[in-house]
Formats: sequence, C-alpha cells, structure tokens
Amino acid sequence: MSAALQIAIAFASIAVLLGLMALVKGLARAKDISAEVQRKLVHMGTGLYALTLPWLFADRWPVFMLVGLTLLVMAVLRLPAMAKGGIGETLHGVERQSYGDILLALAVGTVFLLADGNALLYVLPIATLTLADAAAALTGSHYGRKFFTVEDGQKSVEGSTAFFMVTLVLSMICLLLLSDVSRPNVILLGAMVAAFGTLVEADSWRGFDNFFLPTGLMVFLAMHMDSSWQELLGLIGMFVMTLALFLRLAPRLGVTKHAARVYTIAAFLLISVTALQNTVLPLLVFVIHAIAHRTNPCKAAYPALDIVAAIALASFGWLAAGLVAEANALMFYGLMSVGLSVGLFGVALGKSTLGIRIGAATALGIGLYGLYSILMQYNPAFVKWPGDMRLTGILVIGLVVTAVSFKPGAFNTYRAAKLTLLALVVPGLSYGMGVIQS
Repeated sequence: MSAALQIAIAFASIAVLLGLMALVKGLARAKDISAEVQRKLVHMGTGLYALTLPWLFADRWPVFMLVGLTLLVMAVLRLPAMAKGGIGETLHGVERQSYGDILLALAVGTVFLLADGNALLYVLPIATLTLADAAAALTGSHYGRKFFTVEDGQKSVEGSTAFFMVTLVLSMICLLLLSDVSRPNVILLGAMVAAFGTLVEADSWRGFDNFFLPTGLMVFLAMHMDSSWQELLGLIGMFVMTLALFLRLAPRLGVTKHAARVYTIAAFLLISVTALQNTVLPLLVFVIHAIAHRTNPCKAAYPALDIVAAIALASFGWLAAGLVAEANALMFYGLMSVGLSVGLFGVALGKSTLGIRIGAATALGIGLYGLYSILMQYNPAFVKWPGDMRLTGILVIGLVVTAVSFKPGAFNTYRAAKLTLLALVVPGLSYGMGVIQS
C-alpha cells in the first residue's frame, strides 16, 4: 500500500468521523435522543472503527498521523460555535465537564504503540472501552436504581454490573481466539480484566476512563498474560490488601473513599507492571501530595484525583518514549518523581519563611536523591544505561526548589499539572540528549 493511499485513508477516516457525528445529530433531532445517548453512539462508532486500524493501514505512521488529525478536530469541535448548536454538540451536550473525546484519541494511539502488533493487546482494551463502557452508561441511565457517589456525579450498580459482564465475555472470547493462554488462566485473566476494568470505569471522572481503561488493561495483559494461575491469585490477594490499606489510611490523609480507590488502582497497576524498586518514588508522590493538600490546600475541585491523572499520564508518556526511542526511561521517570515530591513538599511549606522553604525542600531533595540512587542500583544494565545522573538530579531539584520557594502561590491552582510539568522539564531534556548522543 502506497504512502499516498494511506494518507488518503487517514483523511477519509476523519470525514467518516464527522459524518457519523452529523448522522447522530440528525437522528437526535428526529427521535429526541438524549445528549448522553448521542455521546455514547459517537463513542461506539469511533471505537468500532478504531478496531480496524491495524488491518486498515500497512504502516504504523499513518495511524499516528490519524490520531494527530483527530486530536486537532476534537480541539476545533470544542470551540463554542461547534460545541453548542454544531456537530460538536453530540460530544459536548452533556452537562458535566469531560475530556473523553481527546483522551479516547490519545488512548487509541497509545495502545496501538504499546501493543506493538499484538492483536490481543490492541483489540481487547479497545473493544472493552467501546462496548462495555457504552453498555454501562446506557444500562445505568435506563435501568439504574442503586447508585453510589463519585466526585463529579453518581454511578449505578446496574451499570457497573453490565460493564463487568460484557468485559468478562469479551475477555474470554479474545483470550481464546487471539492467544494460547491455558483454559484455567482464561477464566482467571478474564475475571481480573473484568474486575479491574469495572473499578476503573466506576471510579472514573471527567472522561479519564477513556484513557486509563484501555491503557491500563493493555499494560496489565502484556505483563501477566503468561503468568501462572498461582501468580494471578497472588495478584488478586495483593490488590485486596492494597485496597484495604488505602481505605484505612484515607481518613487520616484527608482523602475521600473514591480517591482511595483510585489510589489503589494506580498503586496496583504500578506494582503489577514493574519491579518494586521502581514503584517506591511514584507512590511516595501520592503520600506527600495528601500531606501538602492538608497543610496548604489547593483550589482544585478534585486534587487527589488530579495527581493520579498527572502521574498516570506521565508514566505512559515515559513508557511510550522508551519504546519509540528504544532506550529505557526508568532512570528519568524516577527523577521526575523525586522532583514532583520535592515540589509538593515545598508547596506544603508555603506559609513558612523563604529560608525554611528553601532549606527544607533542598534537604528533602538530597534525601530523596539518595533513596533514588539506592533503588536504581537494583535495576538491570539496560535500565541504567544513562550512567551518572547526579547533574540531572541537581538540576531537577534546583529548578523545583527555586520555583516553589519563590512562587508558592503560583501552585494554588492546577497544582498537579504545573508541578508535574516542572518536574518533567529537566529529565525530558536530559533523556532526549542522551538518546541523541547514544
């Protein structure tokens, strides 16, 4: 297949998306379809089309080009003239704030990249997002009677049950048809995928399930598809214990039960997909964030959820960078976590004097860098390829300490996003330079 033809198919795909939205809008006017149903119809149509991408294109680059074009279109559709009265209303007619349209496009590109040609790792996560999520939303809106509260609204037990059942069936079908997994493991993996997916969907907010659900399922499957049934049972036990621990600590840390469940999902995913030494620093971020919010609250509506979203998006970003550049990014990911922890600690001291802020934040940075150095020693050689990281560490800590010490008030809004971006600057540049030089 020629490059010109693949480019033409990519642009035709955008036309198909816009045509689908126009069709849904027309049906909504004729049949009085609710905004939620309109959004889910577009969601299902987009997801089903995304399932064809590995077979629609001969190369990988047109898929990423299509994702980029889709993100551009989604941004345009968010403009007031398009979101109210235009075809963008099919996505943005619901009252709650959601980034689901943008996150769906990002999820397709991320899963396509990370799956690396494995049909199961691409099809099952995207099919779950497409079909199970729609089943949950439509079941909950029509038949929901028992509800539980999350930060930006409520979900129904009936909707979550529908999600679990659809995901369980999808998982078993895909595992049987697209893998050589043993029959006992098909049952265990199917149940774990369904349970994990149901928790992510039930505890989602602002459409983040459109990203975290497929990417989380993909990474989990990639790491544990070949695990023994004993190892899978051990993972189940670990998840239950982690959930019990976070729920017990939640009141002491000043976080809601919903946030505690989200922390559990994030912690479980980190622990289950990488070596223990690489989970210590990102998990420490959650603890320091809770402390910072109690001593110097930020003005975000859902600060505990925002930090999970920031860490998760950054984690997948580093993972994707490592695959594209073919150079493991764990050393830089660890330094980002150090910088983020130092930044949060500095913000927690926002009401202290400048000298105390600088001294305390610097002391913590030195201590965390020492911990980082010890933890990284347990990684294999392909992780430690960057070599001496002291200069990068000094720059990360210095930049963050300076920012939070002299401008602590700048982090009272969008705290998680600002600090994560700040902590990413030096490791990102250093990683890029290291890749180029190697």
